[in-house]
Amino acid sequence: MSKKKGLLERLKAGPGSVLCAEGYLFQLEHRGYLKAGAYVPEVVLEHPEAVYQLHREFARCGTDVQLAFTYYAHREKLRAIGRENDLEKMNRDALRIAREVAAETGALFAGNICNTGAYNPDDKASSEAEVRRQYTEQVGWAVEEGVDFIVAETIPYLGEALIALDVINQSGLPAVVNFTSHGEKTNDGHTWVEACKALEENGAAVVGLNCGRGPAAMLPLLRKIRAAVSCPIAALPIAYRTTPEQPSFQSLKNPDGSSAYTLGLDRFLCTRDEMADFAKEARDIGVEYIGICCGGEPYHFRAMAEALGRKTPASKYSPDMSQHYIFGSKRYAKKHEKKFGGARQAGPSR
Repeated sequence: MSKKKGLLERLKAGPGSVLCAEGYLFQLEHRGYLKAGAYVPEVVLEHPEAVYQLHREFARCGTDVQLAFTYYAHREKLRAIGRENDLEKMNRDALRIAREVAAETGALFAGNICNTGAYNPDDKASSEAEVRRQYTEQVGWAVEEGVDFIVAETIPYLGEALIALDVINQSGLPAVVNFTSHGEKTNDGHTWVEACKALEENGAAVVGLNCGRGPAAMLPLLRKIRAAVSCPIAALPIAYRTTPEQPSFQSLKNPDGSSAYTLGLDRFLCTRDEMADFAKEARDIGVEYIGICCGGEPYHFRAMAEALGRKTPASKYSPDMSQHYIFGSKRYAKKHEKKFGGARQAGPSR
């Protein structure tokens, strides 16, 4: 039996070499297993079968990475909802679910840490110590459960990202470190290029962006980052259309001017073709680690994988509108039904 290729070995294959499905938080909220607002992954303890199922759905649609659902499973969040005593069990259970599905599918098994909400550049000494404590315990559990690498993500401060990177580096595992880009700079005043260069200089295996921005709003930043760093880069946008005027999904507005985050985001959802086009553009820019974050459905991810030339287990059921009884080919379409079909469908369908 051949040994599974690790992250660094896979990345050597170049642009589009590693695909990673994320967005478990939104997916499980949509399915009725997680509370919007608090956004704590209590589902790991209360309905682990739902977490298993989502891991397996993304595996069928082509992910190379099973990322443990420990996003927001940190001390700061659990303290806020009175479940701090569940911290270690929540982390270990999430890690074991991801490990099991990774073993089933041959995927990489990744640990996950994220923005803590505890970092405060105006109170660096005490806040940095608290952030380090939270990252250290989560990374420690991930290492003990046997992860292949660790993702630190959705981090808005360079200072916080550097702490995450240092903690991961001390574990000896590869670090993928991604910022969330609400504006033109990190929350502590660095351009995204400066921030990614700092991570590369401090030993990150992969640097880049996740969450925050939709595909069109993320691509211009990726071009700048690709030109500035020599290490592999990552791109995992949300599956919502954001704009130069409203670059992040937190800035999107409902028609009445109220915030669309998160209960009004449905109207901004990207199509599968839009996400597939993003995957191809990211690959052409030179992005090695491509994925999807909040709002991303398994069907989005399958379309992205197929756009990059992959055939996934779920590709057996990829759309073929030629078989449709109205819009299909002469072999399948019923002439007497066509008058009920409205305008003829244009273009290919994945």
